[in-house]
Amino acid sequence: KRTLLPLRRAELPAVIFPCRVAIQPLELQNMVVELLECIPPLLLLILACGLDHTLFTMLSIIQQHSYVQYSFHSSHHLAVHVTGTSLMAQLLRNTIGALNTSSDAHLEASNLGCLPQPRGMRREDYVSTCAPLATLALLCLAQVYTYRLRRVIAAFFFPKREKSRVLFLYNKMLHQQEGFVHRQQKRVGRRARQHPGLGMWLLLRCSQRWPFLRRWARGRCTVCEAAETHRDRLCPAPACGARYCRLCW
Repeated sequence: KRTLLPLRRAELPAVIFPCRVAIQPLELQNMVVELLECIPPLLLLILACGLDHTLFTMLSIIQQHSYVQYSFHSSHHLAVHVTGTSLMAQLLRNTIGALNTSSDAHLEASNLGCLPQPRGMRREDYVSTCAPLATLALLCLAQVYTYRLRRVIAAFFFPKREKSRVLFLYNKMLHQQEGFVHRQQKRVGRRARQHPGLGMWLLLRCSQRWPFLRRWARGRCTVCEAAETHRDRLCPAPACGARYCRLCW
């Protein structure tokens, strides 16, 4: 409870408040790990969809540009005309005239049966394929809030153990507050010895040259990293310039 153990602003990220809707720093670490585990299935899904689209495009091009149709047309006519009125002419007309034939042939063939018949994925297919992965990502977000129920369930079945856990947490926070100033002194010292990143150094230089960029280079409290306000205090030590919010000062 706040009345029993008011926490400093720098101590808030180390504690999880179950009634807060926002995802807190400790929970954010676990959630990021869970989301990173979703990256391999996502890459596999993108690879499968890309491969499917590539194969569909290739087979469609083959189907459109490899179609060949053959057309064969032939005509055969045989006619023997025997003239004359003699007996031999009549005999020849009766025998050779039977050989008179007439035939027409028309044949068409194509390779349509050998060509591929690709069928692309519809929008419903893509949605049904991506839905399980999207559900998995949403479950990773919802897992943060379900983890908060563990304490409630444990407190319901083991009320005595819950009291001992609360007492242990209270004593632990008191012990940490005793050494809070000493730990923050070491932390500020380590940060002071660290060289600012290249991006921050360029941003500070640019803000000095172009004043309108100063709102992007706003300072933060050295202890709790709160945003800069007009009530902040600067360290009076020479060549220090460390910024502190009112509470941490």
